[in-house]
Amino acid sequence: MIQMNHIDVSAAQYKRIVLSSAASRYKMESAQSTNVKSTDNRNNDDYYKNVKLVGFAKTDSETLSSSGYKNDGFQWNSSDNLSTNYPAAYRRENNVVPNVPESDTIMLPVYPDPVHRCCTRKVLYKRIPILQWLPKYTLNEHGIPDLVAGITVGLTVIPQAIAFANVAGLPPQIGLYSSFMACFVYTIFGSSKDPAMGPTAIMAIMTRENIHNMGPEFAILLCFITGIVQLIMGFAQLGFLIDFISGPVSAGFTSAAAIVIATSQVKDLLGINIKSNSFLGFWDQLAVHIREISIGDGTLGITCMIVLLLLRKMKDIQIGPLDIKEKSSGQRMISSIIWLISTARNIIVVVFCALLGYLYQKHGNLPFKLSSYVESGLPDFKPPPFEIRAGNETYNFVEMTSKLGSGILVVPLLSILENISLAKFFADGKTVDATQEMLALGACNLISSFVGSMPISGALSRGAVNNASGVKTTFGGVYTGIIVIIALQFFTPYFVYIPKAALAAVIIAAVVFMVELHVIKPMWRTKKLDLIPAFATFLCSLLIRLEVGIVVGIAINVITLLYTLARPRVRVEKQISEFGYEYLVITPDRSLVFPSVEYVRAVVTKAGLKQGLSSIPVVIDCRHIQGADFTAAKGVKSLIDDFVRRNQPLIFYNVKPSVISIFQGVRPAEFNCCNTEQQLHEMLKGYYFSKMQTLTL
Repeated sequence: MIQMNHIDVSAAQYKRIVLSSAASRYKMESAQSTNVKSTDNRNNDDYYKNVKLVGFAKTDSETLSSSGYKNDGFQWNSSDNLSTNYPAAYRRENNVVPNVPESDTIMLPVYPDPVHRCCTRKVLYKRIPILQWLPKYTLNEHGIPDLVAGITVGLTVIPQAIAFANVAGLPPQIGLYSSFMACFVYTIFGSSKDPAMGPTAIMAIMTRENIHNMGPEFAILLCFITGIVQLIMGFAQLGFLIDFISGPVSAGFTSAAAIVIATSQVKDLLGINIKSNSFLGFWDQLAVHIREISIGDGTLGITCMIVLLLLRKMKDIQIGPLDIKEKSSGQRMISSIIWLISTARNIIVVVFCALLGYLYQKHGNLPFKLSSYVESGLPDFKPPPFEIRAGNETYNFVEMTSKLGSGILVVPLLSILENISLAKFFADGKTVDATQEMLALGACNLISSFVGSMPISGALSRGAVNNASGVKTTFGGVYTGIIVIIALQFFTPYFVYIPKAALAAVIIAAVVFMVELHVIKPMWRTKKLDLIPAFATFLCSLLIRLEVGIVVGIAINVITLLYTLARPRVRVEKQISEFGYEYLVITPDRSLVFPSVEYVRAVVTKAGLKQGLSSIPVVIDCRHIQGADFTAAKGVKSLIDDFVRRNQPLIFYNVKPSVISIFQGVRPAEFNCCNTEQQLHEMLKGYYFSKMQTLTL
């Protein structure tokens, strides 16, 4: 017998097997069509394709023996695997293939090769989205909008990148290094057009919390590990873990992070030196150093913050009619200018303040502090540091990872959460491929770590700018990356003139809107219990550490879910059948699993004793019970035994066959079940009839 992918073929009966690899099926030629036997028992039609058994005319050069078939140098033996050892689609041109009736067509199993399944064009286009839209890319429809959006975001990201590096406690050039490579990578792998990759407020504060002022090398390694973890999660389809971070937990964490970030910038806004790693500790130190506030820094910082907030509101000004079609060309131009000024407010304020700093520096009388020196030029493309020497100590990879602590898991999760939330926000009802976003974000972090980046994600503020600018594809990120590269190459010497107070104002004006006070009322109206994880996350993040807060919030959510699972709602009501017989109907609202078994058993027993007076039949309506487990089956058996001992009928109604088999697996003494109302009434009628006979006797 020749074994070939689940098909047994007799060499004595079959003259040729032709493999058609392109169609992933086998064409078998034979003079007999009755002896083909599939050894596979699957019934799923998706695994089968039509294969015809056709006749064959033997030629003079062909010989057939019981051990195999030979033809012009091509031969196989009974031990050969034709699918791997011989060419596909072998067929002689002089074969005579007669017509075969449709009845001779059989179904043979064809299993998709896992390797081929992962390398199909569909999968390739899905995992590299640029292949989908690039062939259809046009200058007018896509190119110009992407160019405008890319430049606008580029002008936004430069001051933010420098400021976020300051939030993370890193040199300013690290923020710029984090802002260009990810833009190029996301252009290739990103599935959503709006996210603008780069440093974000959340990633900056999480980096600061986890590197413990150990230096930029730890931030770069954290970026590398973040990318690795995100890629693993993407390939392992672990996106469901993000679902455990509920809306209330996310709101509490984001609000606390915004306050922590703003607090960290107050010292630069006011021009005082305070070193504190905690929220309460900072305000305690501020009270001590209140007299050291710099008038120049404070005035400039507060003024910049007010101007930024006013410019942000400026975009809401309406010029002319609300309908853009009814506006004149002049009105449209004025509206566009107002929108551009509002959108580019960060770069406008920073450039103006830098010019102010340059003039004061030139005259030798600085009333405020300037930024640190920014290294010019592009970073070297090299692997992240896996071993460093800090002070008198040398840290290897394991020790560096140990120093990063829980950040190697928390930072990747928060980065994914931030980016997917952004993608969903601008999805316009379309489905977001969470797996692809994880893979894209992982690639962005991994490759960016080779140019000295800190952990990155998609920023909501830049995403909003991208969307409002009319971006059409992820190619807008290319222009953003080019803008950052130009800034690194030519303009870094001038960044030193940017006042620290101006950068602090940029950060505070951005994060103040991350405090989600607006979600409190909806949570109160819908489900007040959701306020518990929200406030617990907020307080723990604010007063202890950010990662502690989100872990506490997730833990409270999980406990709530487990409690709900262990304490299902059980409705108990007394009903009367059409024959006038009383009975209790008990309806659990979910499946029976081990945490809830004893509770449901106690409720049923109590109802049977008190409301059922230990004699009225009890009917358990199982319509909501989709599944059960061994512990549930044992609990049901004990429940049945209790009812049998006191001679009280217990009937299971609307039970699914799969649940019946589980319950019967523990062999209960009696298992009365029915699926129709008529059957139920007949069983009740039989019980009351037998009871009346007993009383008569």
